[in-house]
Amino acid sequence: MQKVVEVLGSREELIERSLAVVLSKITAAIAERGMCTIAAAGGSTPEPLYRSLATQDLPWDKIHVFWGDERYVAPEHQDSNQKMARLVWLDRVNIPAGNIHPMPTGAGDPAADCRAYQTELQQFFQISDGEVPAFDIILLGIGDDAHTASLFPGTAALQVRSALVTVGNKDGQPRITFTVPLINRARCVIFMVAGASKQPALAEIFAPAADDMTYPARLVQPEGELWWLLDALAGAALK
Repeated sequence: MQKVVEVLGSREELIERSLAVVLSKITAAIAERGMCTIAAAGGSTPEPLYRSLATQDLPWDKIHVFWGDERYVAPEHQDSNQKMARLVWLDRVNIPAGNIHPMPTGAGDPAADCRAYQTELQQFFQISDGEVPAFDIILLGIGDDAHTASLFPGTAALQVRSALVTVGNKDGQPRITFTVPLINRARCVIFMVAGASKQPALAEIFAPAADDMTYPARLVQPEGELWWLLDALAGAALK
């Protein structure tokens, strides 16, 4: 694993640097494999990144967008990660509809929707049961509790190793989330973290020893590159 940690001076610089890294990875993936697969994150931190991506002249027909996790709500719900990304990014670029791969949330059964998304991933990447595909880019954030995607402290989802997608749980509310093995197969994982409230979590995530079940972002150790891009407020924990 190649690990890069950068503390940027402001949230604006964090977005600018994140855009540069993402664009370089998109360009490299398309040059090497003819397409780029990217898993989007939810939350407020990456939203300006998506707005910036919407202004770029990219070969959108060669870019496939997935999601690393999703709240179990309808696509038009205000809390939907898909809705946010479509609104500020995907609806503003000339990307084919078939290149957008949202997590399904309409079965009324989170486990069934997880299986459906796993099947979609298997078909897209042309893999069999037991195989794990390598995304070119997985974007992640962390919560104040050190969760990432919808892998929350002390939940069963943290220990799933035999599936690509599983049911996450936050305060009794189901989510759909990538599993640890799927995240860790990625060619490039990029954490974007902003704000002083993240300092305690980051201190534990970067500590030489701490409990992975209590601080789930510690479990992210990808085979490829791991980028931690922090604004100055978040990064003060590492000084």
